[in-house]
Amino acid sequence: MKIWNVKELFMAPAWNGTNILKHPEVNAIFFNGLTWKGKPTKIFAWYGVPGIAKKKKVPGMVLVHGGGGTAYAEWVKLWNSRGYAAIAMDTCGGIPDIERRTGSGSWTRHDYSGPEGWGNFEQSDLPPGEQWMYHAVASAILGNSLLRSFVNVDPGKIGITGVSWGGVITCIAAGLDHRFAFAVPVYGCGFLDAKCVGLYDANIDKQKLSRWMKLWDPSTYLKNAHMPFLWLNGTNDPAFPLNAMQKSYRLTKGDKRICIRVRMSHSHGEVSEKPPEIMDFAEAVRKGGELSPLLKPISVRKGIASASFKTSRKIVKAEFNFTRASGYWKDRFWNTIPAELDAVRQTVSAKIPYAATTCFFNLFDESGLI
Repeated sequence: MKIWNVKELFMAPAWNGTNILKHPEVNAIFFNGLTWKGKPTKIFAWYGVPGIAKKKKVPGMVLVHGGGGTAYAEWVKLWNSRGYAAIAMDTCGGIPDIERRTGSGSWTRHDYSGPEGWGNFEQSDLPPGEQWMYHAVASAILGNSLLRSFVNVDPGKIGITGVSWGGVITCIAAGLDHRFAFAVPVYGCGFLDAKCVGLYDANIDKQKLSRWMKLWDPSTYLKNAHMPFLWLNGTNDPAFPLNAMQKSYRLTKGDKRICIRVRMSHSHGEVSEKPPEIMDFAEAVRKGGELSPLLKPISVRKGIASASFKTSRKIVKAEFNFTRASGYWKDRFWNTIPAELDAVRQTVSAKIPYAATTCFFNLFDESGLI
């Protein structure tokens, strides 16, 4: 069954400015979305460019919010301050309350809204074009098409990042839209039918879940993604566990890097929008330079875990993270101990503690990036 009209999505949508909301540094706009139930839709977004764009083309970012969120002007402003044009759209037909940084998903819906979010496994019996995920992913791709149509934006240097459900959308959009220069899903990944995934509902109709998986799970799309990926997650994420993320990142065809923080919290704002590893990755891709260190798979011999890595960066510290627990990932306790670093041979190793069930190494460069 053909779902996507990529040719349509790759055309820059019509757009207009709006005074419905005002921000001193970024612009409120509406751009045309796809038809829903026979009626046209519009998508609210914040859009901004850095001052340097008056002199030369700048790179760009498409910013996709997570569940309960909306388009965030401050997220756009952040990337503008870094020299990037940026667009952040509301994927649920809402208009943000500029006085609130986050919300419960109860944002005011406008007259041209499409379907409401999130996930909506129960919608899977509807025609694909009437389901939320279809329109949410389309809004991200159309946001890219709009951004790359502006004369002051370099169309070959536009990346995408999304948080939580926005990370899921990022994965799907990257599998459909080869024009993205890179992708950075934060938390969000595929294989969402696993019982260990926090979004899984034991009471959901299994046939509906199976249909939803075939239509929308990122595992269907990631194998078609060839751009560089940076995956950010925490050891105890309540929605997207490490094993689902691992299976997801193994599907992509291009360069990939991983940043895992022990007990990283799950939220918008500082923890998910501002990790310096994202900017570092974006700049490496934009400049055609070396990506962050590539840590090879771990090998185990005589109770010693070891791995090699490759980088021209100065690595100043390595740590070994492990858990003795099994079962539900959110509840596992993690331990962190120093690892033995050989910066010359570019190897890292550690003795595996008694009864450890899962482990990984983290490398830190001289800037403190993981």
